[in-house]
Amino acid sequence: MEKNKYIFLKKKILIYGLGKSGLSSYYFLRKYNDLYLYDDNGVTIKDIKIKKLLVKYSKISKTNFDFIVLSPGIDIRKCKLTKVLKKNLKKIVTDLDVFYSHYFKNKNITITGTNGKSTTAKLLFDILKNQKKDVRLTGNIGNPILEEKKITLKTIFVIEASSYQLDYSKHFKANYALILNITPDHLERHRTFSNYVKSKFKLIGNQTNKDYSFLEFNNKYLKKEIKKNKLNSKIINVNVKSFNKHLKKIKNLYFFNAGNLKNLSFIFALSKILNLKKKNLFKTINNFKALKFRQQIIYQSSKITLINDSKATSFSSSINILKSLKKVYWLVGGVPKFGDKFLMSKKECLNFKAYIFGKNKSYFIKQFKKKINFKCFDNLEQTLKKIILDIKQEKEKKHKTILFSPAGASFDSFRNFEERGKKFNLLIEKMNLKKLINV
Repeated sequence: MEKNKYIFLKKKILIYGLGKSGLSSYYFLRKYNDLYLYDDNGVTIKDIKIKKLLVKYSKISKTNFDFIVLSPGIDIRKCKLTKVLKKNLKKIVTDLDVFYSHYFKNKNITITGTNGKSTTAKLLFDILKNQKKDVRLTGNIGNPILEEKKITLKTIFVIEASSYQLDYSKHFKANYALILNITPDHLERHRTFSNYVKSKFKLIGNQTNKDYSFLEFNNKYLKKEIKKNKLNSKIINVNVKSFNKHLKKIKNLYFFNAGNLKNLSFIFALSKILNLKKKNLFKTINNFKALKFRQQIIYQSSKITLINDSKATSFSSSINILKSLKKVYWLVGGVPKFGDKFLMSKKECLNFKAYIFGKNKSYFIKQFKKKINFKCFDNLEQTLKKIILDIKQEKEKKHKTILFSPAGASFDSFRNFEERGKKFNLLIEKMNLKKLINV
């Protein structure tokens, strides 16, 4: 893809969306390009130079742009510039494209998938850092990719890429592409599951025979794409069973569930290609601390474990951890993902009790009916109070787990999953729950 190097120079560019990625694109491109800025929400900008570049729709519709740098959060079909974008689909790019045009000589390891992207990216960053590499953590996690400074040819980028970014990208190429897993998600945006899978698969579309793709061939959704597409890169089939010797050396409880073990196998497969030192590798993995609100163990005793998994916004992300636990009191609720379904059988749910909270109880009731025992509540506080009562009345002395894994988006009551996760932790402290459940 060297033919695309430095293509974002002396061009007329519209930057659409002035969030973190949009503003980082502006600061990166402003010196050598003619820039125009637009945001649907009319954001408040203090920088006078930026204010001067804000344009109205009337001017945009009459201007012939070389490129439109589109923020991933914008849906082409549901935005104020829909007509303009549909006429200029070939000109739409992302900050990933801008990044690659300038740093195509740098190695990048790009991670996508439905569940576990952030954790896998952070773990890989820690591993490479502990192997004395100049490594940067960017994309959906860490800094926007265009904010990174003091880059040398030895700098390695670990990038977490969403389906939205990949869907809009045209020039970006991954040297090492990891597609961790694929289950139905973001269908409200992609419309069909097939479109969603294709957006993920774009990550390896631009690769050459010098690049590597790490895929799980057993994934039935990816199998179809592998057969349909002619792939240029070196394909690595990632299989958990082939790393059984490695897994025996893992003492970190965080990785003791099927989903995390599977994602960890991608790290092992990549580390083999990168020829990383095994001693440092295992040390980093065993010392790794879970990211906040992602299957995060916030308290553990001989009697009970509390897990804050507020990041879980679909059934597939919750099921990954549910399957590894016994005697679970599961807090579930939020805005359901379009097309999402609870696919566990009644037999698999014998160890669980579901406590549904929030405004979308009817949806979860429909999914759980005849499969899992459930109770309904208006909010988190009511839910936790009932769980405490149920645990105190429980005659069995087995170890119990309170799992906050909502399996729905947070927008019904919170700004984001982080705010929802913080609320759960505050309630635990406020109710002195740790003391109550250990009496």
